[in-house]
Amino acid sequence: MRKTLIPLASLVLLAGCAAPAAGGSSLTDSRWRFTAIDGAAPVAADASLEFHADRLGARVGCNGMGGAWRIDGGRLIAGPLISTKMYCEGRMDQEHAVSALLSGGPTLRVAGDRMTLKSAAHSAELVRTAN
Repeated sequence: MRKTLIPLASLVLLAGCAAPAAGGSSLTDSRWRFTAIDGAAPVAADASLEFHADRLGARVGCNGMGGAWRIDGGRLIAGPLISTKMYCEGRMDQEHAVSALLSGGPTLRVAGDRMTLKSAAHSAELVRTAN
């Protein structure tokens, strides 16, 4: 009986050490600049997404938004998201798209310094600016 318990306990401990899907831990304390939102260039040059230990923050040129985040099965699970509610002419479509994208559990792919987020309705491409 003891021989069976030791290997099972070892498996449980090893399972807890598995790397997060899509490099979740490598996202912590990183900053990304949007290069495309739904295939178009960002309307604001400073449109960005930041990941901290337990929160993410996004700016698309007008309002800030943020909330809790985690990686689950190759998807970015964010929210609930909170946001300021100012109106900014010419920036609201992309801001709404990024909010819907982040709230929609998009697939997340990171290859080097590039990130792609895709949901059924929206997509974004980003490049890492800081880690």
